Amino acid sequence: MPSSDPIATAGFTTPVMADGASGTQSRAGSGSGVGVVVGSASAPGAVSGEPPPREGGHDDLLEDLLDRVAEWGPTDTPAGPLHLVPARLDRDLSLISRWMNDPVAAAFWELAGPQSVVEEHLRAQLAGDGRSVPCVGVLDGTPMSYWEIYRADLDPLARQYPAGPHDTGIHLLIGTVADRGRGLGGLLLRAVADLVLAQRPSCARVIAEPDIRNTPSVAAFLTAGFRFSAEVDLPAKRAALMVRDRSLRLLL
Repeated sequence: MPSSDPIATAGFTTPVMADGASGTQSRAGSGSGVGVVVGSASAPGAVSGEPPPREGGHDDLLEDLLDRVAEWGPTDTPAGPLHLVPARLDRDLSLISRWMNDPVAAAFWELAGPQSVVEEHLRAQLAGDGRSVPCVGVLDGTPMSYWEIYRADLDPLARQYPAGPHDTGIHLLIGTVADRGRGLGGLLLRAVADLVLAQRPSCARVIAEPDIRNTPSVAAFLTAGFRFSAEVDLPAKRAALMVRDRSLRLLL
């Protein structure tokens, strides 16, 4: 009988492996590389006055603050259908940890080390109130990227720019080495930004904040239809605030 699990259907079953080391606190990475790492390692956090994380978490990720990412389904891209499947620790921890231990990814996400490092990072989102949803990107049936879709207007990032209601942020790591350096970064960023705008009618723009020094990453966002808005100071980097506007999505 075919499996109803989107990742299991794709042949992706990853068991959790125990690690003896204790968890390490994660923090914002320094930047991103085009087609490799777009975003940072800091799980989006609460801003002053926002509700605290709810008990019990949202492991099914159906009741998030992002219009049910788990129900968005796949979107077509020139490289094949892309499906953002909400991450699960029991299935995805080993794979995501392996991706984060790649030297290029480690330099920007700062989540290298034992699996407990990535586990802590994921749990911070899974046990939260639904403002950030970590996902595995399954491209044409193959898990190949890690994404975080988050409410930028409810994130500390919102203090650094004139945030609008329901602004949605994205982070991307292309985990498979064979998929890097061939233009997939810009292609997938455009597809996911358009998916966000299609699935979130209340969202007027999609936000990202790569390291300002990482010109290849900024170029990938420009290729994906984002515009450079400003430079902003974040805890671990000076970032390029990149914006994809709903009103300009058919022009850029």
